[in-house]
Amino acid sequence: MRVTWMLLATVALSACRVSTAPAKNQSTSETRTTEATPTAKVTLARLDCGSIHVDDMDKSFAGGADVYPPGPYKLTDSCYLIRHGDQTMVWDTGLPDALVGHPYVEPGQTASMKQSLLDQLKAGGVDPASVSIVGISHYHADHTGQAHIFPNAKLLIGAADLDALKAKSDDSFMQMSQKQMAPWLTGGKPVEAVTGDKDVFGDGSVVMLDLPGHTPGSHSLMVKLKSGTVLLSGDLYHGTAAREKRGVPPFNTDKAQTLKSMDKFEALAKQTGAKVIIQHEPADIGKLPVFPKAAE
Repeated sequence: MRVTWMLLATVALSACRVSTAPAKNQSTSETRTTEATPTAKVTLARLDCGSIHVDDMDKSFAGGADVYPPGPYKLTDSCYLIRHGDQTMVWDTGLPDALVGHPYVEPGQTASMKQSLLDQLKAGGVDPASVSIVGISHYHADHTGQAHIFPNAKLLIGAADLDALKAKSDDSFMQMSQKQMAPWLTGGKPVEAVTGDKDVFGDGSVVMLDLPGHTPGSHSLMVKLKSGTVLLSGDLYHGTAAREKRGVPPFNTDKAQTLKSMDKFEALAKQTGAKVIIQHEPADIGKLPVFPKAAE
């Protein structure tokens, strides 16, 4: 989601220590669906990484195309914990933790957070230092805001998004993401530039789906549980109405790419019978257990 850059302009994030975690999985050009069998138990849980109240959702997120009902809308900002055997992965890291107890209000929107990702993980018995992989759906700062709490994690991010983060930018919103991701951008921490689809654990159980358009390197995530397949949208959609009406935000980097990515996502959802979770849709919160409980 493209949150107005001023929302995050006062946030200062600390640097993290260096990781030596090895890179062992390669990106794939095609999505594994039913032919691969998970080699370890896989679980998935949701964490609350903030919310954003938008005064006029249709104007801000559909350019006034009558995709969303008139009036305000409350977007959730979700993060996810995936366990694959003895390995732990976090998908997206939400808004900056400096917003806890300090809502940021500006014309058109208000961002807030009740509890940091760090506190939620610790309360559930997970040490952030034990997280070996952080996957980022795209470079916007409401998805990268708490990445800094994972000192030993390897970063997985779309190659085109990584290139954008490494490039010099005069855009203050991009600069905030660059500050948040600095330990990975400067070579201090391991990072993999993902091209195509990425089979994270090599057994088809967790796959980053190459779905550009929102940003050049945007990804969604497929998680194959014993109970069924789950698709986490990233920001391919921001709400149920956008999925139903194929609404494209005016700030997406490529509308044609977005529509093509929607086609790929929907074909995969139909093929796998997946439970689709739109990460910013409040109505989808209840589709997954809240950490420390988890879907299996």
